[in-house]
Amino acid sequence: MATTATSSSKGKYWLYFLVSFVIFMLMLIFLNQWFWVAMPFMLTFLVMALGYM
Repeated sequence: MATTATSSSKGKYWLYFLVSFVIFMLMLIFLNQWFWVAMPFMLTFLVMALGYM
């Protein structure tokens, strides 16, 4: 049985996605050899915010 996320939890996931996206972009600019470390967090929170997980 699948559960649906409430809008408040989706809002939380959107906030986490935006924070991780900013961290991802900063790492891409300043530590470009380590940008992939932040990528799983960014993509996971995007998928959770869209409601696919």
